Amino acid sequence: MDTQKTAFITGATSGIGLAIAQTFAKEGYNLILCGRNTDMLDKLQTELSAHCKVATLAYDVRDKDAVASSIAGLQAPFNVIDILINNAGNAHGMDPIDTGSLDDWDAMMDINVKGLLYVSHAIMPQMRDRKSGQIINIGSTAGKEVYPKGNVYCGSKHAVDAITTGMRLDLNPYGIRVGAINPGMVETNFSKVRFKDDDARAASVYKGFKALQAQDVADVVLFAVTRPAHVNIADLTVMCTAQASSVVVNKSL
Repeated sequence: MDTQKTAFITGATSGIGLAIAQTFAKEGYNLILCGRNTDMLDKLQTELSAHCKVATLAYDVRDKDAVASSIAGLQAPFNVIDILINNAGNAHGMDPIDTGSLDDWDAMMDINVKGLLYVSHAIMPQMRDRKSGQIINIGSTAGKEVYPKGNVYCGSKHAVDAITTGMRLDLNPYGIRVGAINPGMVETNFSKVRFKDDDARAASVYKGFKALQAQDVADVVLFAVTRPAHVNIADLTVMCTAQASSVVVNKSL
């Protein structure tokens, strides 16, 4: 692989984003790691600098001004971004839509949809001007089907699915590869966030079967970015063997 390539990863301080960052570092990519946890960003920069060049940006993807100014301020060699991985995203709450929290809805739409758009808006023009680049949006099986009490979260991920297709169509004239990786159940802090630090409820989600691990998804993302230039992984869904759909999970495996 070309060690000069630079990958920009949002939500890099935990879960899937962290696994992607660690995996890409070992492959020699230059990394721009984004997140809100400054302590973890500093720790990652120290840890991964043994393998590659690392820059960090601390901001909330919901803050469009912070997103734009942080990316505009990147200096060489980080000012040329070859790969954008839009990973930042969360689920908040799991209530019937008639009793859902407006704050939860705002958080999901602002992070999962608008945050992805803000980051992409700041980076796509340079890819367009170079006629080169790759964008991978981390979607979800929730963007392929809707499940009970998933309502707004599923809506946000359906939006990611549609936006990914729109990106691929609009950026096609410039030779930019655009695709989505859509994981099913991944054993990270996802459920802890969704259930607002109810550890017992979060842990119960993954009991009785082997869910995907963050590293499994990172391996798929690495596969996508290492395909030959004429190959684009446009849309890929990955689930653990025990999962057949969002509501069908064999908990005896």
